[in-house]
Amino acid sequence: QVHLVESGGGSVQYGGSLRLSCAASGFIVSHRCMGWFRQVSEHEREGIASFDSDSFDTIEYADSVKGRFTISRDNANNILFLQMNSLKPDDSATYYCAAREFGVCGGARLSPTSFSSWGQGTQVTVVS
Repeated sequence: QVHLVESGGGSVQYGGSLRLSCAASGFIVSHRCMGWFRQVSEHEREGIASFDSDSFDTIEYADSVKGRFTISRDNANNILFLQMNSLKPDDSATYYCAAREFGVCGGARLSPTSFSSWGQGTQVTVVS
């Protein structure tokens, strides 16, 4: 059974850093397209980073986080990470880890509809 558990959220000051973790069980993270998303209240869930399982381990970032956030994978421990630097109040949201049901991401690496399994989310609050 696929299970994703996020951790590492919290409150941080403007310009600070956090590292989110997503512990996966029931599958191997390096064999699936993985992604990080965030959502504010009833707003649409935004794809911010993805780590593909294609032969190139393709990584993609949303423009809103490019240069500040880094997605990475610990294959030995089956964990997906999101290192977030230079945080801004606009980054405040609930952050979710997601996995595609099978294989590579395909074209829509940051689309929520490309992913079938989700964690419970972890809250990130950036205060100015």
